[in-house]
Amino acid sequence: MKNFFSNFKGDAFGGITAGIVALPLALAFGVSSGLGPTAGLYGAIFISFFAALFGGTNTQISGPTAPMTAVSMVVIAGIIAVNDGDVNKALPTILTIFLLAGLMQIGLGVIGVGKYIRYIPYPVVSGFMTAIGVIILITQIFPSVGYYPKEDVDFVNQFKPQAEELVLENILKEEAGEGILVLDNFKETINRAQNISEDKILAESQTLAAKKASGVIGTLKILPRALKSINWLELALSLATIFIIYGFKRITTAIPSTLVALVLVSGVAIAFGFNYRPIEQIPSGFPYPVVEIFTSFKLGSVTPYVFTALTLALLGSIDSLLTSVVADNMTKTKHKPNKELIGQGIGNSIGAIFGGLPGAGATIRTVVNINSGGKTRLSGMIAGIMLLFILLALGPIASKIPAAVLAGILITVGLGVMDYKGLKAIPNLPRDIKLGPIKLSSEVITMLIVLVLASVWNLVYAVGIGLVIASLSFMKKIGDLTAKRSNVKSLKEEVWKDEVGILDHHKEEVFIKHLKGPLFFGSTSDFQSLAAQIPDSASIVIMRLGRMQYMDQSGLYVMEDMLLDLKKKNIDVVFVNLLDQPRYMMERIDIIPDFIPEDRIFKSFKKCIKWVKVTLEDEN
Repeated sequence: MKNFFSNFKGDAFGGITAGIVALPLALAFGVSSGLGPTAGLYGAIFISFFAALFGGTNTQISGPTAPMTAVSMVVIAGIIAVNDGDVNKALPTILTIFLLAGLMQIGLGVIGVGKYIRYIPYPVVSGFMTAIGVIILITQIFPSVGYYPKEDVDFVNQFKPQAEELVLENILKEEAGEGILVLDNFKETINRAQNISEDKILAESQTLAAKKASGVIGTLKILPRALKSINWLELALSLATIFIIYGFKRITTAIPSTLVALVLVSGVAIAFGFNYRPIEQIPSGFPYPVVEIFTSFKLGSVTPYVFTALTLALLGSIDSLLTSVVADNMTKTKHKPNKELIGQGIGNSIGAIFGGLPGAGATIRTVVNINSGGKTRLSGMIAGIMLLFILLALGPIASKIPAAVLAGILITVGLGVMDYKGLKAIPNLPRDIKLGPIKLSSEVITMLIVLVLASVWNLVYAVGIGLVIASLSFMKKIGDLTAKRSNVKSLKEEVWKDEVGILDHHKEEVFIKHLKGPLFFGSTSDFQSLAAQIPDSASIVIMRLGRMQYMDQSGLYVMEDMLLDLKKKNIDVVFVNLLDQPRYMMERIDIIPDFIPEDRIFKSFKKCIKWVKVTLEDEN
């Protein structure tokens, strides 16, 4: 307990700051999901607190994230459509799926799946994250211009014949369930059909219209209609929000620009009495459990979504552990992956019971926490408490926030979540596949396939297909290059014969590292551990690369990160026996010559040692 409060001041400031940063994002993700701002806020409160309390990453701040919201959005829309467009009717089923996902996540942690997340290759992650950005950007076009398909009368009327057909179909299903033979008792069918009101037909038509206009493809199809009926006030509020978010960062980063934009634009809209569209009402008071999850539970309504729950569990795990790696790099600590999954699962389970949106470790909020002084799990718990305080004290005020402001915030989130590093690398990656006269890069193909499929079809299927393609591509390359297994190890290294006694007088200054086997997405974690063994007392690191036959994009970037870290410590790195394929990869992104000049690349170990001795003598 003493250690828990050992950094109370820093944790308190970090948690409060992260909570404030999380507020506009939680509201925006809730609105985007289709469950409303309250769901986003409740998710942020409970996931942040309980994931921190039970998790395995000390500085992690959790809550609704862009990837989790993008998947949840599809789940929610589908279940609402099945329930005649009634959110309240669909809510117990939706929250049951979220609860099941949380329980599955706990299970993943218990059976030790966390350590396998590192095997997801970089192109798959890159394509997935960029797809998330595309989905958010495109789906926020309608609210940012003030267009809502369910309120477009002409558009909704197009679906009335289909709505009537569905209503009649439901009547026939009801009669079948009651054992009524339609042909024998057609009058009963007519009587039931006559009792269907226009409001029922209209509601069904609106549900069909909303479904038609949902997602990336739906938005693009209906976009011309939206552009013909732009609400200029809503567009102005959205653009003002985006402008302040990017502009205020140039003035100072001490205050979160997202929060500044939310307060300023909302304040102006409220003060001047603009006729804008507000977000849904946020209930005041402490959140209460949604008991209908248990009292109205029906196995048949949940069974079709078991795979969807697993999807959310896996995505939340990947999302959280990627953020944990970022936290490790910033704090020079090591997270516990399986414990982190258990903590995230507990947070998501409790959040679902209280009506919250599912979430994961949030990179931006975690970075803010660390930079503000957070060092222990207490910081994440304080962030959740801070959001609860805001809910209790400012709920009615928050209900007046314009929907267009949250759309503007989400647009900046969509732009920020894209993997620009991977996109910029597309022209420079080696083209290792020939399709007739055309040469293509297998890693670029993988990334683009994941990007396109995730954007227009299904996020999880896209990742699965990307993993299959990346694995097949990797196996082919390794089969072509070597039959040996990868042997990049981070344990104590053997001393090769030609190294014995060579540098006995410089043991503290010169370190020799061996890379044996390909440096690829499956060995990057071991390589990071190997790199971490190099102490600050070193002045020269010799990397013997004669047995590293192959390097993929994941290996390339982990090598770049290591060299950048060593450069900051003023440690010189030299390469010995660098082979053609790794050299080609490193030349494509200018590791050679920016980090490793040509005169630091030696063909033989003897020449390298000669250079090292001369260099050390000159320094002394």
